[in-house]
Amino acid sequence: MKLIRTNSMNKDFVELVKQLDADLAIRDGDDHSFYNQFNGIDNIKYVVVVYHKNLAVGCGAIKEYDKNTMEIKRMYTSVQSRGKGIASKILTELEKWATELSYKKCILETGIKQPEAIALYEKNGYLLIDNYGQYTGIKTSKCFQKIIK
Repeated sequence: MKLIRTNSMNKDFVELVKQLDADLAIRDGDDHSFYNQFNGIDNIKYVVVVYHKNLAVGCGAIKEYDKNTMEIKRMYTSVQSRGKGIASKILTELEKWATELSYKKCILETGIKQPEAIALYEKNGYLLIDNYGQYTGIKTSKCFQKIIK
């Protein structure tokens, strides 16, 4: 497996995000349009793509939320590659990158209809926090944070 650091112009990242959005449209149902408005990928500077045998199998990104905080965005592992620890590797690489850029914590939002994502973040040391920003008061959202060193 090979992890590369890139940006949102990477064609494999764009393709994986299309797969992610198709999955979320099914999971989120009527709520999809609300969430989708916050999921644009234009101008994301910090993207990780994972390759297995030269095939892109997973991705994730970080985007500045404030001067101390990066927000984890667009985490996805292809269906055929799940259960192999790829998402944890992506998350670890994103946290490492955020640390290198002098950020102190990572935050993220995921939906209650994504139990695999919730389990991933909890397993990797993320703690549930009050919903932030545009997710404040949204009952179908769960927000997490992790202090990084």
